[in-house]
Amino acid sequence: MDQGDDGDGQTANADYSIRVAAGIGAFTCDEWNSFGGTTRSGTENGYNPLVSFAFLSALEESGCAVRRTGWQGHHLRLENAQGRLLGAVPCYLKSHSQGEYVFDHGWSDAFDRAGGRYYPKLQCSVPFTPVTGPRLLVTRGEDIGTVKAGLAAGLKAVTDKLGVSSAHVTFAQESDVEVLEAAGFLHRTDQQFHFFNEGFSTYDDFLATLASRKRKAMKKERREALADGISIDWLTGKDLTEKAWDDFFAFYMDTGSRKWGRPYLNRQFFSLIGERMADDILLVMARRNGRYVAGAINFIGSDALYGRNWGCIEDHPFLHFEVCYHQAIDFAIERKLKVVEAGAQGEHKLARGYQPVTMHSAHYIAHPGLRNAVADYLKRERREVERMGEYLGEHTPFRKDLEE
Repeated sequence: MDQGDDGDGQTANADYSIRVAAGIGAFTCDEWNSFGGTTRSGTENGYNPLVSFAFLSALEESGCAVRRTGWQGHHLRLENAQGRLLGAVPCYLKSHSQGEYVFDHGWSDAFDRAGGRYYPKLQCSVPFTPVTGPRLLVTRGEDIGTVKAGLAAGLKAVTDKLGVSSAHVTFAQESDVEVLEAAGFLHRTDQQFHFFNEGFSTYDDFLATLASRKRKAMKKERREALADGISIDWLTGKDLTEKAWDDFFAFYMDTGSRKWGRPYLNRQFFSLIGERMADDILLVMARRNGRYVAGAINFIGSDALYGRNWGCIEDHPFLHFEVCYHQAIDFAIERKLKVVEAGAQGEHKLARGYQPVTMHSAHYIAHPGLRNAVADYLKRERREVERMGEYLGEHTPFRKDLEE
């Protein structure tokens, strides 16, 4: 498909044009909500709140994902010849590789040593969020294959037109990766751990699927997590008061400062999502001696619970596991959600009933030499990820007599 510059800052051909929007505000809320997966209504593939207009606009309006922080909006709008919006890609011009969770620092170092310039690059993702979701967004009613192919071709054309080194579509759905691979993107894999709700009615139903020794260990861990007089509250909807956000933000800042040096999210961001999407948020809060001492934030989709940030101001044995993993399973079972996605990495989740899952991303590297080197590396990396997944799959805590 031939691409060209139509002279108005667009990349276009006779069938469609790609416009680059400097912020989510260049879309109306209704336009964004017309894409599959971005709202609870009319979703064929399930609602993912982390690609909602409310979430992405809060990241930008709060100043968390803006040019100053190295996340300059470069969102792609695919329009037909009549100007009708067909699809979009949430995309950012990046001056670093922080907050992505798919690591390319080695690629950057190698390219810079060879005399290239890796940054800026294009990052197609949800900032600071290692959660799989739609990246090639298609307006409902449009032909999915055609629009996705146009978005993939448009992303390559924009990358080349800007003269940047690369475009990276991370934590993408497999259906998106297939389209991107067909357009010449390189396929990368990684590992996460997810809980799958096999129609359990209670947590005890889930425990019954574990080997006896693992089941006893899980019960003991949960008892000990609450042994210091700790109780757990689930806060969602109208329970998400500014006081609750103050408490959670204190946990987030304390833990985030120790882990990353500079937490990515600010206090205003939490107020904005509390105002705009409170029914899609679950705060799991641990209370001791009349005050909250730890908590974790989760986002509630139509089929999945997405675990995100955790923090605490008191250290208690096993409390992290209780608040982040066990309580998430409890909530998913109660709400009849199919999956809990508990964030990036963490083999310790395996012993707590979370199973290894392969994650996918796609990468367009403009420079032929760098592209060839990365392609060779990714072949070897994919084999290693596959081997590790097989190994971990053999060491789950589930009863062997339940396996097929």
